[in-house]
Amino acid sequence: MVVGDASLDIDTLVIGAGPGGYVAAIRAAQLGQSVLIVDKSELGGVCLNRGCIPSKALISAAHQYEAAKHGESFGITAENVKVDFAKTQEFKNGVVKKMTGGVSGLLKGNKVEVFNGECMFINENEARVFNEHESPRYRFKNAIIATGSRPIELKPFPFGGRILSSTEALNLPEIPKSLIVIGGGYIGAELGQMYSKFGSKVTIIEGMDTVLPGFDKDMTSIVAKSMKKTGIEIFTGAKAESAEQTDKDVTVKFSVNGESKEVTADYLLVTVGRRPNTDGELGLDLIGVELDERGMVKVDHQGRTSIPHIFAIGDIVAGLALAHKASYEGKVAAEAIAGEPSVVDYKCMPAVVFTDPECSSVGYTEAQAKEKGYNVKVGKFSYGANGRAVSLNAAEGFVKIVADADTGLVLGTQIVGLEASNLIAELGLAIEMGATLEDISLTIHAHPTLGEIVMEAAEVVLGHPIHALAPRR
Repeated sequence: MVVGDASLDIDTLVIGAGPGGYVAAIRAAQLGQSVLIVDKSELGGVCLNRGCIPSKALISAAHQYEAAKHGESFGITAENVKVDFAKTQEFKNGVVKKMTGGVSGLLKGNKVEVFNGECMFINENEARVFNEHESPRYRFKNAIIATGSRPIELKPFPFGGRILSSTEALNLPEIPKSLIVIGGGYIGAELGQMYSKFGSKVTIIEGMDTVLPGFDKDMTSIVAKSMKKTGIEIFTGAKAESAEQTDKDVTVKFSVNGESKEVTADYLLVTVGRRPNTDGELGLDLIGVELDERGMVKVDHQGRTSIPHIFAIGDIVAGLALAHKASYEGKVAAEAIAGEPSVVDYKCMPAVVFTDPECSSVGYTEAQAKEKGYNVKVGKFSYGANGRAVSLNAAEGFVKIVADADTGLVLGTQIVGLEASNLIAELGLAIEMGATLEDISLTIHAHPTLGEIVMEAAEVVLGHPIHALAPRR
């Protein structure tokens, strides 16, 4: 407890205990700093409690359900396969509890002080943290702001009732008979496909000309095809206009190429992006931390804000809103505070979507590499020519490697297919180490594995593939 209104001294104040904040706090503590981490919600932030982890738990359950219903190709038939969604949610909540409990143990083990409450800057070197029980002041040498983001709420589709954000969509007590999704990005695609696998009739309304617009079209076309197989109706180039809800359903009016349409469902899920949590009572304006026009904090190559001893990381700074990006930036900031020369380098920042099939990407796409002036050479190898993929009945997909034709340097990779989220790590390491196509080709990959597809794709670029016809020269 604090006597009177005196301030306690701390080396590093971390605001936000998500995957950026808690990682930053642990790394700072490892480097000898006394650390206080503050969060008004649960340890682990959105990622562990209302995003990455609970969504993947439910997605895994949906895969299990689908596999149990459709094992005919393996000669397996199961009858009366049912979902007890209450137990599914119980499983998801258990996963979340285990992961957040692990974070709590790690913070405690690294002697990081945790305060459950809110934080407000008083000046450049002091902050007040508060909850309903106490409101101590802390004097800090450095601070790391990691307050994350929240779903964007559109005026015609205010959250409430049967209009859901991703948070409510992950906590439904029952599987909806029907679901409308506005926004076919990674969250909308993942959750829409998940509920479709559970049996919901899903309609996706996307403003761009494809779902997952951040990925190459040859990847997204495979995902869209898979979605349609489970009965998902996809409208691209569409504009959602209004919603009207009752106590039983919600009707959305939208247009495609000027043609008016409407669809009714049990729920409407709105996933059109996320907004940085830089407003409110944090007091960034009070101390003069500079923001851009979107409310993002301006930072340098180490995460420093306009106030040199205050850092910002994660969803509140430029770049994709990715948990692993936040964690990476958190380590860099903690190390910069300790005087180490660590800098942020996004060259090997992977992006992953847990659709079916999965999509992943790291480094440059073919178009980006050409824009950078490289003499580009590309190789693609199909899952359908890989023994492990075929034996898993997962022949849809490919690995595409983008390389510098002059040096053989690996510049980027795009993968769509089973376990794309895991396969991308090898290519990220290759780019980070400055590996060439020959380095990958000469690395012996175990057989039969999906990893062989990576080796084969490299050999396609080199012009001597074994399990595909060599391209004509």
